[in-house]
Amino acid sequence: MEKQDLIEHSPVRFFDNATNAGLKAGEIGLITAKKGLGKTSVLVQFGIDTLLNDKGLVHVSFDQQSSNVISWYSSVLAEIAKKKNFSTMSEITEDIVKNRIVLNFNQETFTLPKVVNTVKSLKDGGTNIEAVVVDGLDIAKVSTADLKAFADFVKSNKMTAWFSGTTEAATLKDTLPEDKLKLFSTVAHLASEGKDLALTVLKNGEGKVKLDAKTMLMSK
Repeated sequence: MEKQDLIEHSPVRFFDNATNAGLKAGEIGLITAKKGLGKTSVLVQFGIDTLLNDKGLVHVSFDQQSSNVISWYSSVLAEIAKKKNFSTMSEITEDIVKNRIVLNFNQETFTLPKVVNTVKSLKDGGTNIEAVVVDGLDIAKVSTADLKAFADFVKSNKMTAWFSGTTEAATLKDTLPEDKLKLFSTVAHLASEGKDLALTVLKNGEGKVKLDAKTMLMSK
C-alpha cells in the first residue's frame, strides 16, 4: 500500500498535474537549466517515478561517477519518504533499485550511438528497460543524425527518455537548433523564481511546477 501511496505522492505527479507534459511511450524530453541549478534532481525524480511503477530504468551519466548518481537517488527517495513519513521506505528502495542500471561514460570517448548499442545489448540479454535518463551530455556536440537515431530507437522500442541540457535560454527557439528541437516531444526550463525554482514547459503545452529550494523536489 505504501508503494502505491509513493506513486500517488511522487513529485512527478505535481509536474503531470501542472503541465500535462509527461512523456508517452516512444517520446524523448529535455530539461534545461544553467549549470548547477538542479537538472539532475529533476531527472532523478523522473527516474524514481519509473522505478516505483515497476519499470526498468537505465540512467546514463556523462558528468558524474556512478556512486554520485546512486547517492542522488538515495537522497531524493529519503526526502520523499520524509515528507510522507513512510515506514517501509528501506524495503521499497531495496525492491525498486533492482530495476535500475547506472552507467557512467565520457563523452569524448563514448558517443550517443554507443549508448543505443549498450541499451540494445541489455535488452537483447533479457533486461527489461522501459525508460532511459541521459544526464550531463553536451547536446551541442551531438550530431542531429545521432540524436535522431537515439530518438528512433526509443520510439521503436516504445520507451521514454529524458535528457538534460545546460543553457540559460528561457525561450524555446534559443534552446537548441530547430533540427534537434523537433526530436524532443517535451522541453522544460528550470530557473530561479524568487526564493524558489520553477520548471516551465516550453514545448508540449504550457504550465510550470515549483521546486522546493531546500529539497529540490517538485511541489505545488
